[in-house]
Amino acid sequence: MTDEPRAFTPFLSRPYRIEWGHCDPAGIVYAPRFLEMFGESTIMLFEKALGVRKRDMVKTRGVVGFPMVDVSARFMRPAAYGDDVVLEVEAPDFGNSSFTIRHRLLKDGHPCVEGTEKRVWTVRDAERPGGMRAERVPDDIRAMFGSAA
Repeated sequence: MTDEPRAFTPFLSRPYRIEWGHCDPAGIVYAPRFLEMFGESTIMLFEKALGVRKRDMVKTRGVVGFPMVDVSARFMRPAAYGDDVVLEVEAPDFGNSSFTIRHRLLKDGHPCVEGTEKRVWTVRDAERPGGMRAERVPDDIRAMFGSAA
């Protein structure tokens, strides 16, 4: 198995320090923690593109969130307590109401893990109090990522 990354064009790149709470008893990152990191990066990706915090998106756009409907990860090398790494995220590949986002975590320039999430743009459902429904990702948001409407 090669650990060479596929072509990857980050829209967002951020430094990250692996903390004790991310790790299992062996001192390496517990795999589900990578998914948490990817989830954080997804929110930050939208915040960067829209120029507002997620809580403001909720208020101004009626978005409830971006529930994950599919996820995969490929692990190439461990990340451990105290490691300074870089989390990178690509611009979303939009469907109608869904979008796919690729992530990767690099240590010393080498990939530790690559992941892909499929999420759905959801808004409040007026017909079901407390409910949500999928809605097409707005064209202006697609444009902020350079995607065609």
